[in-house]
Amino acid sequence: MFEVNVGKTDRIIRIVAGIVLLALFFLVDMGGWGWIVALAGVILLATGALSRCALYSVLGMNTRGDKHA
Repeated sequence: MFEVNVGKTDRIIRIVAGIVLLALFFLVDMGGWGWIVALAGVILLATGALSRCALYSVLGMNTRGDKHA
């Protein structure tokens, strides 16, 4: 499986951004873009909550601050 590769600051930013995007989805009529915004919010919340990002794994990135990812 994926190793933890999302650091604390990155995690907080993802969670806050995910909440903001989901709030926008529910509070603002964005037409067809609404579902894309909601999907982005869910992805950010999930990656923040799990501290794992599949894209980071593919790109060999790690924001944890250690060299073990």
